Amino acid sequence: MTHLYLIRHADYIYDLVDGQYPKRDQGLSELGVQQAERLRERLVRTGEIKPEVFISSPERGARETAESIAPAIGQPITLDDAVKEWRSEDGTLSDEQFMSTWNSLTDAQRPYYRFVEGCETLLEFSLRVHVALNRILTDHNDQTILVVTHGAFIQVTFAYFFGLTLAVPQRAAPEIRRTSITHWYQSSGSIRWFLERSNDDHHQQ
Repeated sequence: MTHLYLIRHADYIYDLVDGQYPKRDQGLSELGVQQAERLRERLVRTGEIKPEVFISSPERGARETAESIAPAIGQPITLDDAVKEWRSEDGTLSDEQFMSTWNSLTDAQRPYYRFVEGCETLLEFSLRVHVALNRILTDHNDQTILVVTHGAFIQVTFAYFFGLTLAVPQRAAPEIRRTSITHWYQSSGSIRWFLERSNDDHHQQ
């Protein structure tokens, strides 16, 4: 049996530094620290995730979330660039500039649009997610895997498991709240994956 647990990082600070661009991930906010602590307390209490493999995005907010829950996991953290957030821009665009461009594009154009040279289109990001998942699941077949990553990454995993493409405009998307747990599993020898739960953040309630 292969189990894949995906956890979205806690709230973090992504803002201007000294009032200047580019923006940077400055780690967990005060709220994010509390969210990560609540998740850790839940995992200690329930013992519901006992992975043999513990992977995290190296981006600071995700890494600090992983470090916070590490005492409940009991495995070393492996940082993996492939599970980073969508690199749609480099921090030089304001939120208003990004959303203005996003809203000016049609649903058909968005997957192919490059907001900043050197960054990923949505389709390139989707391919990265698919390749990363295939590698991780192949390398750790019949193991329990925990990945601390980002909201968009987790959303794209649904396309991977359900055999969808982001080239087709999506009429629905899963909600992925901070520190929520998504759990997929596959029986040994089967090609079918099952979604056991998604967006489980009842520890924050």
